Amino acid sequence: MSIDLTEAEAANELMRLAKAIAHHNRLYHAEDSPEISDAEFDALVRRNNELEAAFPHLIRPDSPSRLIGAAVAASPLAKVRHEVRLFSLDNAFSDEELEEFVARVRRFLNYPADQSLELTAEDKIDGLSCSLRYEEGRLVRAATRGDGEVGEDVTANVRHIAAIPETLRGKAPAVFEIRGEVYMEKQAFAALNAAQEEAGGKIFANPRNAAAGSLRQKDASVTARRPLSFLAWGWGDASEVPGETQWEVMQQIREWGLPVSPLLGRHDDMAELLRHYRRIEAERAELPYDIDGVVYKVNRLDLQQRLGFVAKAPRWAIARKFPAEQAQTTLEAIDIQVGRTGKLTPVGRLTPVTVGGVVVSNVTLHNRDEIARLGVRPGDRVVIQRAGDVI
Repeated sequence: MSIDLTEAEAANELMRLAKAIAHHNRLYHAEDSPEISDAEFDALVRRNNELEAAFPHLIRPDSPSRLIGAAVAASPLAKVRHEVRLFSLDNAFSDEELEEFVARVRRFLNYPADQSLELTAEDKIDGLSCSLRYEEGRLVRAATRGDGEVGEDVTANVRHIAAIPETLRGKAPAVFEIRGEVYMEKQAFAALNAAQEEAGGKIFANPRNAAAGSLRQKDASVTARRPLSFLAWGWGDASEVPGETQWEVMQQIREWGLPVSPLLGRHDDMAELLRHYRRIEAERAELPYDIDGVVYKVNRLDLQQRLGFVAKAPRWAIARKFPAEQAQTTLEAIDIQVGRTGKLTPVGRLTPVTVGGVVVSNVTLHNRDEIARLGVRPGDRVVIQRAGDVI
């Protein structure tokens, strides 16, 4: 994107971006009802970051680059202050940006190119972040991310998630907070929406929204009826850390009885790190849950400590996001759909095609003018693009 702006124009755009990003953050994190795709949101954040890099003296007190998640003050659930801040992650959108991340880490550590630097790599599951506090091996509290410092108390709710044990197996530290993602599998999501539709209830837009809406319930019995699961990806407050590397601690968390991604790997070669990304990307459609990228972390914990944090994210980790996905198919017919209010909407009937792990057979064409603008007719080959969970 171009930065050919005057200072006044940049300040004005940064103000608009701060408001827009805060609005969409609230819809996504607090209300579980996003209006735009992940890719569109990421584009807003990237534009904000580019402007702040070009005009650092214009960075606002409410800058999105300083904020994590969304405040939970309006939530009916009790509030919990995290003992250790729950940070966000910076994103990379290309191989080159991942390579630059590794180069930055090497520069910070003063590591020459030939010195081994091992990173872990795992799929970035698209769910709701949750922190589980165990004391003497027993689950005593669970909290959502919230704004990274204060989250919502969902202890009673997570006790209904079969993947989260009440007691850790074996010997555990006096205090250990396990962090991960509460999610809903694709098949479970489809079954839930079918049941919701039959009962005249709320239809969820995607598995992430369904998981978030199911967990963040004042009545835990609602959560008990929802098919939620959990994958651990890290930890927070701990009286003792059982390992010297990210890999070792994640293996211990698995031994304690919590699920860890089967796609978690570790590599010290850039080519292997990129190959791991390609492997996960290739398996994405077949996974039982939605993912939106691959997370890389410096493996050695002493190096993580040296690297530290910037603003809202660690210097030692990054999320390599997947691009918006595309597929070609044939437009078989154009039907007119009549809505509840009598509104007429043209719907394109497609030869079914898988896009981003979802089988797409229908697309809304919005209106007659849009059809005329596109010039589409039955029999045409069309490109279907999925960005986030929007077709």
